[in-house]
Amino acid sequence: MYPEEIVIPMKEELTENGFRELLTEDEVASAIENKGTTLVMINSVCGCSAGTARPGAIMAVQNAEKKPDNITTSFAGFDMDAVRKVREYTIPYPPSSPSIALFKDGKLVHMIERNNIEGKSAQMIADNLIAAFNTYCN
Repeated sequence: MYPEEIVIPMKEELTENGFRELLTEDEVASAIENKGTTLVMINSVCGCSAGTARPGAIMAVQNAEKKPDNITTSFAGFDMDAVRKVREYTIPYPPSSPSIALFKDGKLVHMIERNNIEGKSAQMIADNLIAAFNTYCN
């Protein structure tokens, strides 16, 4: 598990921008299984990927006309039970952090894995998410 002093500022980058933390398995299940759309950002310490994933997710949420009903996050290597539960919902994709998943009515409809984040700018990630929001969100 990562030290809290490293993780907290990275968590706050999202929570201060409207992302709700999912800290338990029950919170994950409740958020994903509800009617509507839920974005889950699996946050990470990884500087190269998470350093663009967090800003990309924030830009998407701030700039999209259509947005998910629920905008959430859990932190890999810290919110262990919650992330494990999220990953149950993202099968068949292998565990990946950072990663970003969009669910509609409890079903995974869009997934951005770490290998789709590495080497991409925050704007490219935001554009990817905005396109998914336009397809799946009301």
